[in-house]
Amino acid sequence: MRQSSLVVVANRLPLDDNAAPDGACEWRRSPGGLASALHAILQSTPATWVGWGGGTGDAPDMPDIGRLRIRPIALSQAELAGYYEGFANSTLWPLYHDAVEQPVFDRGWWETYRAVNRRFAEAAAAVAEPRAAVWVQDYHLQLVPAMLRELRPDLLIGFFLHVPFPPPELFMQLPRRVELLRGMLGADLVGFQRPQAAHNVAQLATKLLGAAATDDQIVLPTPGGDRVVRTGAFPVSIDVAEMSALAARPDVMNHARQLRTDLGQPKRVLLSVDRLDYTKGIEHRLTAYSELLRDGRVKVRDTVMVQVAVPSRERVESYQTLRDRIEGEVGRINGEYGRVGEPAIHYLNQSFDRADLAALYQTADVMVVTPLRDGMNLVAKEFVAARADGTGALVLSEFAGAAAEFENAFLVNPHDVDGLKATLLEAMDARPGDLANRMGSMRDHLNRHDIVRWARDYLATLDHSGRIVELIPRPRTPSVPVPLV
Repeated sequence: MRQSSLVVVANRLPLDDNAAPDGACEWRRSPGGLASALHAILQSTPATWVGWGGGTGDAPDMPDIGRLRIRPIALSQAELAGYYEGFANSTLWPLYHDAVEQPVFDRGWWETYRAVNRRFAEAAAAVAEPRAAVWVQDYHLQLVPAMLRELRPDLLIGFFLHVPFPPPELFMQLPRRVELLRGMLGADLVGFQRPQAAHNVAQLATKLLGAAATDDQIVLPTPGGDRVVRTGAFPVSIDVAEMSALAARPDVMNHARQLRTDLGQPKRVLLSVDRLDYTKGIEHRLTAYSELLRDGRVKVRDTVMVQVAVPSRERVESYQTLRDRIEGEVGRINGEYGRVGEPAIHYLNQSFDRADLAALYQTADVMVVTPLRDGMNLVAKEFVAARADGTGALVLSEFAGAAAEFENAFLVNPHDVDGLKATLLEAMDARPGDLANRMGSMRDHLNRHDIVRWARDYLATLDHSGRIVELIPRPRTPSVPVPLV
């Protein structure tokens, strides 16, 4: 078995579910997804990716993607239910998102989660070269760092949490809180989207593990002596050059113009692109828009809302219920305020490819990104990257990680429906010069903080020797930011 000096361990492999007729697979991209974030880095970097292929039963043989070697992990139907749908997405996901939905605690799910994490750790240990760097991704695999350290103490182990880490009082609800905390802190470096997450972990490590902790370092007492775990915020980003180039393609620009024609050439187009998830604030957004229509502040003939809700975790009951509620509310709003050929809301429960997304981003006058809680939200960054002409408004939740970087967005508390309504109106009525200033500032920041810089910053912190970070390509020359008006 070939080994690698850089190993990525994630729940899913970055592959299309269906291979081409010649057996080739392509990189799987999704709005805001991990594969989308890492695409720019690993398409040209020699590495191995350990992950689940998406099906059940024996792990299939999967071809490599360029220089990226693929190591699939098998999951049975029972393991998929307990590890993924159960503990990861019905226990950890809601708890880590401020318990927007009530988390479910099931002892059987925990045992399955632990067993599957062990399988991922063993696979990573088998493909890693001596002193390799293993980069474990996200809450699905929170036990892997400690398991991997037991198996291969020679490795550099990194862990990055893409979702928020909850405040101590919420994390303390977990029946297996100590094991989960120790699992994550098996890494040499634990990365988060926001500094507050590192602060939360430091408090828990002090309380539960007797550690000496600050916001950037945790000293863990162990039988063999103290071990230092570094922590910090590394806000994830996107491939800015890729999205900018995609948005500039003539076919994409023509598609954007056609979309606007298909929508009836309204004065204003509002767009939201989310996974269908209760953390995304879709229902709050629909309520705000419905009330603007009710109050006559928005007219269907002048303004169109497009809501893309990408299917997600469709076997989980709470997601099925959410879909039914959202589709019912969209039907009610269209039935009450729409006209023949002029719906108030265009609702699309489907996935879109990158080119179609870029066209949608250029069609929108106002991009509405209002999650109730989000680790980062890469859709907001994709929208900014796609607006090279400096037009367009971004309405952004204060509770998305991107809000810390995009201070010039129209920031809003999505729980405050009246505040959301007022912010939507402010964004729709903003002067072009104000929008250009805001967009120029956000694009300038994004050009300086793209996905390659994120990876290099993280790996340089993990490996002071610089050996691993040199595997990652240098940042591309950023596009010229829009001049401020």
